[in-house]
Amino acid sequence: MAALDQKSPNVLLQSLCCRITGKSEVCLLTAEVAHQFQYAVRVIGSNYAPTIERDEFLVSEKIKKELMKQRREADAVRFSELHRKLQTQGVLKQKWSILYLLLSLCEDPRKPSSRVGSYGALFAQPLPRDAHSTPFYCARPQSLPLSYPERAVAQNNTSMGTSGISSLGVYTFNGPSPTPQSLLVGHAPGDAMRGSRLAWALPVSASPPGGAAAAPTSRGPAGPLAPAGRVTPRHRREGDGSAEIGEVALVRDILYVFQGIDGKFIKMCSPENCYKIDTKVPLCKSLRDISSRLAELGWLHNKVRKYTDSRSLDRAFGLVGQSFCASLHQELKEYYRLLSVLHSQLQVEDDQGVNLGVDSTLTLRRLLVWTYDPKVRLKTLAALVDFCQGRKGGELASAVHAYGKTGDPNMRALVQHILGLVSHPILNFLYRWIYDGELEDTYHEFFVASDPTVKTDRLWHDKYSLRKSMIPSFITMDQARKVLLIGKSINFLHQVCHDRTSPGKILPASKAADSPKDAAELFTDLEGAFQSKIDAAYFETSKYLLDVLNKNYLLLEHLQAMRRYLLLGQGDFIRHLMDLLKPELARPATTLYQHNLTGILETAVRATNAQFDSPEILKRLDVRLLEVSPGDTGWDVFSLDYHVEGPIATVFTRECMSHYLRVFNFLWRAKRMEYILTDIWKGQMCNAKLLKSMPELSGELHQCHILASEMVHFIHQMQYYITFEVLECSWDELWNKVQQARDLDHIIAAHDVFLDTVITRCLLDTNNRSLLNQLRAIFDQIIEFQSTQDSLYRSALEELQLRLQFEERKRQRQQEGTWGVTAEEEAAENKRIQEFQDFHAKMRSELRILSYSYQGIVQQFLVLLMTSSDESLQFLSFRLDFNEHYKARDPRLRNSLGATRGRRSSNI
Repeated sequence: MAALDQKSPNVLLQSLCCRITGKSEVCLLTAEVAHQFQYAVRVIGSNYAPTIERDEFLVSEKIKKELMKQRREADAVRFSELHRKLQTQGVLKQKWSILYLLLSLCEDPRKPSSRVGSYGALFAQPLPRDAHSTPFYCARPQSLPLSYPERAVAQNNTSMGTSGISSLGVYTFNGPSPTPQSLLVGHAPGDAMRGSRLAWALPVSASPPGGAAAAPTSRGPAGPLAPAGRVTPRHRREGDGSAEIGEVALVRDILYVFQGIDGKFIKMCSPENCYKIDTKVPLCKSLRDISSRLAELGWLHNKVRKYTDSRSLDRAFGLVGQSFCASLHQELKEYYRLLSVLHSQLQVEDDQGVNLGVDSTLTLRRLLVWTYDPKVRLKTLAALVDFCQGRKGGELASAVHAYGKTGDPNMRALVQHILGLVSHPILNFLYRWIYDGELEDTYHEFFVASDPTVKTDRLWHDKYSLRKSMIPSFITMDQARKVLLIGKSINFLHQVCHDRTSPGKILPASKAADSPKDAAELFTDLEGAFQSKIDAAYFETSKYLLDVLNKNYLLLEHLQAMRRYLLLGQGDFIRHLMDLLKPELARPATTLYQHNLTGILETAVRATNAQFDSPEILKRLDVRLLEVSPGDTGWDVFSLDYHVEGPIATVFTRECMSHYLRVFNFLWRAKRMEYILTDIWKGQMCNAKLLKSMPELSGELHQCHILASEMVHFIHQMQYYITFEVLECSWDELWNKVQQARDLDHIIAAHDVFLDTVITRCLLDTNNRSLLNQLRAIFDQIIEFQSTQDSLYRSALEELQLRLQFEERKRQRQQEGTWGVTAEEEAAENKRIQEFQDFHAKMRSELRILSYSYQGIVQQFLVLLMTSSDESLQFLSFRLDFNEHYKARDPRLRNSLGATRGRRSSNI
């Protein structure tokens, strides 16, 4: 031995064995040391390596941590200083191996499970049969589940194998043999089954010859076996890819994948968009399947995380979107908390190694169980993220709410929690809107939209509207409409009515925005608390607005004024106005002046009951001249007007006033026909006795009476229809709706329906244009008949006057005793009479043509009425032809109204 180099590996190894076993180097050749030396040579000669990452920094930190646990702070500081100096020198090539050896030997003496009875027990275990197949870079040995009873079973059923090394050029003694039991004298059986940290890192799969009987006596009672999925993996030599990787490495990889980080064996496959284990990695099918199932959690995490990362910084996503991202972050935070627990568990295994119980070690199957609920939650979140792509605001809340309709209570609770966070900004928007009338929707998320370009006079109609796509599915359309009306009413009061009453005096005490939990509970009880809040604010605001309009702005009085003046409801005023206007309106339209007509209007007001109306109403009544066409008279361009402004212009809009103007012109024209026929009748009554002395006119006068009677009957039936069946019935319905209206929209809607009904039933809509044209033609015939009759009466009265004068002269001359008439005068008289008879014949022809034309137009009008879909017009046709005069002349009218209704009933 003296000839040997004292620095050779053999000599150094022998010295190390002596020091570890506590023997003197003098006993170097004894059998006891020789056996330990042989075992050490086999360990060093094998390819076995600790299954731990070769991280020098990590090992040094663990050494310092151990020193700190032992309250040796000064030693920890000195070790750190020495390690720093060691790193600056290149004396040692395997710093990590030496530090790991020191870490393995510096066990805490207070941990009996990690201490060996004597250093001789370090070599008490034989090498495994496959010690040469240790993985080069695997998970740390501390995370391996070690079961002492399992080792006992393994030793009882296997034989010791060799290290695979044939010769090392060192001293050998009688070949390999098991360590004798004499080395363990003085140690308890329980201590014999515990080795140092380094010794337990060797997975034992064999026992020395003859050890089958000794193993049960040398070990304590068997404990619970480790799970089958946690069997210590076989190790491989470097470069040998045929052996399988260990489950420990997969567990560590899976924990990284859970966070979206590629592991060593499990990586993201971009083309397939999933995590996959490299096909070249040797792994059994069961572990591969379990790993793939676990890796899905990482894919789900990546999907949710990618969505939150991309949307969190997007300002256009809005407050609702940011709340959705915050809820996802909360769920991910809980998920990270689970991962932290798992990592802590793995760290504990790293720190305590074999001292950790087998039942608490991490395995793939345990991860599969522990991550089941998080996986379900992440699946729900990932599906929610997919469904919410491209959505924002109330539309996003609707998408979240749709996922809450499930029978799974856990999933429903998750979605309910997210919905509470997502709907919280919507609730804030809603409260600000219904209590203060303020709309701060920068990113257009709320279902109430505002158009800042709209002027004040159109505030109610155009400025605020509903974004139907942003109405959450848990809010009904009726509730959304009420929410819109509440805030719109508040703004209308402030901006249009100039009412400075604070919202707190209009509504009950405003409540601050609820918490997300309260928001979720509020929106889930849509027919309870939420509905009561909306209804209370709606009723109070609408009632206050209607009170302001009726008391301060006389809305109902203005509505009645429209009925009295523009719809000719004030009969005495209209009749007196026509009488005063008749001379003016008979002139050409181009010769009229508005100020003259306005003066006549004021005279009519002062002379009738209109004078008792409110000055606020009378000052709005005015005269308006329509656009003049060639040949128009004053009757064609005259119209009454009613000026509206301020809040009442919201009800009486420009469109409404144009409808009133059309209806007034129609009613004014129909009223004029009645006025004309009255004049015609008065002329006939006054001239009937005067013209009895002209028997040649009896036929024409009779024809005038008949035609006038037909016209009077027609106009009276039309007036009855317009006045009672159209105006009065529609007005009564309107007034009842206005009295029962709960908000301004109800009044506006009822008023619009009233005008539409009047327009339609007065034949002023596009569907009844042909009927209106026929009716106007009938009115023209009445005007022409008045002109013809006036011409007839004028000429007849003139002729009668001349005849009376001729007879008077003749009588006077006879009384004077002279000839009553000369031949020249008689010839002149006969000539004049002949001219009158010629004119009389012409008038007879004109009356005949006029009568025939009138009856033809009326007949066509009746046919159109009969074919109308409106039953009220069909009844009007029946009344106009009550004696079936026109029915006898036109076969198209022979299908009576009753027959038509009978056929309709039979078809039904």
